[in-house]
Amino acid sequence: MSWRAFSLLVVIAALPQLAAAAAPAAALDDHPGKALYEQHCAACHDKPDVSRAIPFAQLRTMRLGNLFFAMNEGKMKAQSVALNEAQRGQLVDYIAGRQVVDESWIDAMRCKDPRPAAQRQSPGDGGASVVGFGFTRDNRRQLTREQAGLSTADVGGLELAWALAFPRASTMRAQPAVVGSMLYLPVGDEARLFAIDVSGTRPCFDWVYASDVPLRTGVGYGVLPSGVPVLAFADVAAWVHLVDARTGKLLWKKPVGRWDLSNTTGTPLVFGNRVYVPISASEINFGGEDSHECCKTHGMFRALDARNGRVVWTYETMPDAKPLRDRGDGKMLWGPSGAPIWSSPAMDPRRGLIYVGTGEATSAPAWETTDSILALDMRSGKLRWRFQATPDDVFLTSCLRRPEGLNCPKEGRMLDVDFGASPILASRPDGGQVLLAGQKSGMLWALDPDTGKLLWNREFGKGSPLGGIHWGMAADDQRVYVPIHKFPGPDGTDPNQTPGLHAVDIGSGDVKWSYTATADCSGDRRARVPTCHANIGLTGAPTVIDGAVFEGSADGFLRAFDAGRGDLLWQFDTARPFTGINGISGHGGAIDNASIVAANGYVFVNSGYAIIGGQRAGNVFLAFRRMDASR
Repeated sequence: MSWRAFSLLVVIAALPQLAAAAAPAAALDDHPGKALYEQHCAACHDKPDVSRAIPFAQLRTMRLGNLFFAMNEGKMKAQSVALNEAQRGQLVDYIAGRQVVDESWIDAMRCKDPRPAAQRQSPGDGGASVVGFGFTRDNRRQLTREQAGLSTADVGGLELAWALAFPRASTMRAQPAVVGSMLYLPVGDEARLFAIDVSGTRPCFDWVYASDVPLRTGVGYGVLPSGVPVLAFADVAAWVHLVDARTGKLLWKKPVGRWDLSNTTGTPLVFGNRVYVPISASEINFGGEDSHECCKTHGMFRALDARNGRVVWTYETMPDAKPLRDRGDGKMLWGPSGAPIWSSPAMDPRRGLIYVGTGEATSAPAWETTDSILALDMRSGKLRWRFQATPDDVFLTSCLRRPEGLNCPKEGRMLDVDFGASPILASRPDGGQVLLAGQKSGMLWALDPDTGKLLWNREFGKGSPLGGIHWGMAADDQRVYVPIHKFPGPDGTDPNQTPGLHAVDIGSGDVKWSYTATADCSGDRRARVPTCHANIGLTGAPTVIDGAVFEGSADGFLRAFDAGRGDLLWQFDTARPFTGINGISGHGGAIDNASIVAANGYVFVNSGYAIIGGQRAGNVFLAFRRMDASR
């Protein structure tokens, strides 16, 4: 029996006496799951601004199956180990209630007369404008007017064309691949990948791929040497899926993690007969708890054979952890650990290199590969060079709220200044190349891609665990566009960061223009976005379309700027209700991670991100175009 079927049986068998999901708040006060929540969950989920846990209000929107997976197989497994089956059922019923999910809308959205696949996507990568996180393998996140079907002059006239709303989603975190007029959009909370045809007057689903567990990463696209176009992505259990892009048929599915707390965040890359996968870990969020034996996980990078998923090579960011000393209660502290790779890689086939960024240490000693940019040999996985930006960064999230914890580091500096932004391989004005890397410290680094030697750097504030340069940057032939995030305290201030967007000359590091984000609580925005006064940073990765730079904000605005001058060309408040073209009610929220793409005259964006406390959940995928444009 599958874990999902087992979980549903637990609810049905254990909870016949409990109220339905629509029960009033007063009834929840007497719910037997409330005490379990307060004992095992509230310390993190009621304090998301410190713990980074999903807020309780957003937990209540999640699917039953996703909650059960988190407790039985996923990252809440350790926290749930003391609960028996009936208690887990009570806890889930308290959080999400009984659910009857009507998925007839999916069938209603299927393409009625789908065109042949050959008409929708060109063979080879020539028909693909977004093959991974960075669109092209050098991670520039740039689309021409021909690829987008949109020019800079069109931007000011953009209007909402349609919205797709997903009924049980609270976080829209994953970017689609784009091939011709086809978008391949993963929706993690729905545990589905949707192949969306946007060539007609209304979008439709060419096929829908269903996963047994929630999905997590964006989608990588490639064409195998056999000529088969494929899509690669990973789920919350750290399994990589490879499906046929023409049909949605699963070709293979393989696990890539080593530990229960291994995860996959960065988007896989497909190139030739290989699928390249960055591997991170969630131990940073749980290692500070006294009940956890800390810390044993570290980052990895794997190359898989695209024909069958077999591991070709593995690079590990450090040696395996060993017991180092008694932490004071008879249990051991382990190390080294950390250096997760949660950003998406850049590829340099000419040099035969893959560039990845790493995060902090989760226990001492802080290894030489933490907070670093690494160049790996594409064929062997061997380290060719490394650049460490910040040594001695040892960090556990829970230690922010209880630094006296037995696992909390006594060595190093509690900084958490990962390279979360994917590195960009860009061209310099003199004809050479430069590797650009953005760090949560607020520092932009320019490195020699052959050696890792520092060419120049530019600082934008002192950074913070959720601040600085967070998910990514974008570049054109002259400038790199650098968004700055901040995660304010309860008073709305963060002395380390000024949120905004900076255009930086690729050759010199000089700042050409800057945009500073300011709070907007006008009209009814305070009711729609309670943190509108404070949580206004630019945390997601921007996108260059022709001569415009598009960027989203933590308070839900999608904006477009003139790439040369920095003038604001257009903006749209996505943090509001929508009625989806699929008949589902939706709501926008924070724009985070990466999602801004374009095709067939449309600009697309995900709206809603419930992972970080203070940011607004949402469940919509929005499409904008000039409504007077000819079709």
